[in-house]
Amino acid sequence: QVQLVESGGGFLQPGGSLRLSCTASGSFFDIYAMGWYRQAPGKQRELVATITNTASTDYADSVKGRFTVSRVKNTVYLQMNSLKYEDTAVYYCTANVRESISSWSYTDYWGRGTQVTVSS
Repeated sequence: QVQLVESGGGFLQPGGSLRLSCTASGSFFDIYAMGWYRQAPGKQRELVATITNTASTDYADSVKGRFTVSRVKNTVYLQMNSLKYEDTAVYYCTANVRESISSWSYTDYWGRGTQVTVSS
């Protein structure tokens, strides 16, 4: 089993910055990709940013130039700058995990989420 624990959410004003962190722990062989999704009230969960184990990144158009995803081993970070009201959401960490050396399949795991609220 794999556990993902997020931290760093909070309440801040528009234009502010925040850094989210998420660490994967447990028993596994490899993590291919880690990243962040978010879900605002009344909306579907959407991709924010992902990063692979070769440092290839992908961003939602709405956050390009403002958010930066990075990764150190089994910890993924999301640096969020120039925050806007529409960035308010619960942010979920995700990891694409290969659980054992004997299996080539990967499983997606999710954290419980951390709330980010942008308000004046």
